[in-house]
Amino acid sequence: MKLIVGLGNPGKEYEKTRHNSGFMAMDYLSDKMNVSITTKKWNALIGKGNVNGQQVLLMKPMTYMNESGNAVIQAVNFHKIALEDILVIHDDMDLPTGALRIRKKGSAGGQKGMKSIISHLGTSDFARIRVGVGHSNKGDHSLVPDWVLSPVPKAEQADFEHALKMAADAAYAWIDQPMDLVMNNYNIKK
Repeated sequence: MKLIVGLGNPGKEYEKTRHNSGFMAMDYLSDKMNVSITTKKWNALIGKGNVNGQQVLLMKPMTYMNESGNAVIQAVNFHKIALEDILVIHDDMDLPTGALRIRKKGSAGGQKGMKSIISHLGTSDFARIRVGVGHSNKGDHSLVPDWVLSPVPKAEQADFEHALKMAADAAYAWIDQPMDLVMNNYNIKK
């Protein structure tokens, strides 16, 4: 079984914010797979589907960003999911709005949801798709919470939506294609 996790925060007030990039990309992916992510389990909303004979579990943790690992580890343990079968989609302030970086593994890079998942799994050796949301003001961390919890401005919206759709396409491709091919085909530089 493959596990694809989109990171975000539950609640209407966070729906269209930069920090919910993972949730928004998961919405595109669930539409593409014709799977609804509505079942409540493991402190998350989940949905199960099948792509070319491969079982896929889609997940949106409902624990708030900083505790995302709690939901992920429960699903991993229950289904005995291997690290190479885990993909996480999340926002990244170090990438310009509209950029997309796909990696086989890596650090949390300051993203607290990723930090939580790495802590719960005990490793950072799992795939991720980073959706660029731009930075408020590099070096000034006092602005970060307001920045990530605000929507992308209209002037950047088209690039942002394109990156979300490409993240969903990349996640779909990852289900049954080699990671190197996915990275070559879907990374977007800005």
